[in-house]
Amino acid sequence: MPNAAQIATIRGRGRAIIAHEAEALRHLGDGLDDSFARACWLIAGARRRLVVSGMGKSGHIGRKIAASFSATGTAALFLHPAEASHGDLGMMMAGDVLLVLSNSGNTAELGPVLRHARALGVAIIGMVARSRSMVGDMADVLLLLPDRPEACEDSFAPTTSTVMQLALGDALALSVMDARGVSRRQIRALHPGGAIGQRLTPVGEVMSRAGLPLVSPDAPMRDVVPVITDHRFGLAGVVDAAGRLMGVISDGDLRRHFSALGKASAGEVMTRDPRSLCPDMVAVDALQWMNEAKITAAFVVAPMAEGGEMPVGIVHMHDLLPMGLEPA
Repeated sequence: MPNAAQIATIRGRGRAIIAHEAEALRHLGDGLDDSFARACWLIAGARRRLVVSGMGKSGHIGRKIAASFSATGTAALFLHPAEASHGDLGMMMAGDVLLVLSNSGNTAELGPVLRHARALGVAIIGMVARSRSMVGDMADVLLLLPDRPEACEDSFAPTTSTVMQLALGDALALSVMDARGVSRRQIRALHPGGAIGQRLTPVGEVMSRAGLPLVSPDAPMRDVVPVITDHRFGLAGVVDAAGRLMGVISDGDLRRHFSALGKASAGEVMTRDPRSLCPDMVAVDALQWMNEAKITAAFVVAPMAEGGEMPVGIVHMHDLLPMGLEPA
């Protein structure tokens, strides 16, 4: 095991590397110009897909960028430049947009990919650190990385440059998502099996529908208390003869009116105009709303043609927590 001095040295080295790369990201952000916007509009307006290509460590980053675009509503694929020369050039077609990553801009394996793109009339976006390079000369839009040294002092390993590539790829993907107006519903459809999809699940899909704890306003409180007790929500809704939600009675209301419960009616104890959810509110927003309102359960309501709102379900905070969400 390292001693205290060795631990301090290692920790200091780690912090210095992260600070070095963070400084490079600051330069990257400060230096974004109109070329970034042009690249975004090229990708957003593509008739087909975004094709991402890069070799070595730039290729690994390129795969992640392609995955990020696909996950945010823009069809994308990664084309390995070495495999491209052995038939995979067929993956790229007219109507695509090509994003090429190369720190030097002179990666030999990218030559056939760039020439094929030119032959097809495919727009080329180059992400490089050198404008005077093969990629720089052939790109329609050039995203120039700032001239920052690698965190590896002898530049044996791409570090700072790949961090900047990754951050710039994220900025492109999310900016294009915004430009294309990709909705939360579309994002959820792309993540049916993961935490993202769960967080974006509409409340209407997780609410309890049957056996709602509902009472009339003239119901005596001695009958209301068992309704609250028999359900797990700690809540009863008070509805009029037409089914409109008039108010709610919570555990807190019971405590506040404890001395009058023996002779009071539901309408006298209820909290009027209660907070409620709509069926299409997504889970992550519903939980934040509950936290801010300092409540643990709420009715889900739908508007009625004749006015007012009818309870169609009820949601407890515990229904949302298994979906990868956390209470405040």
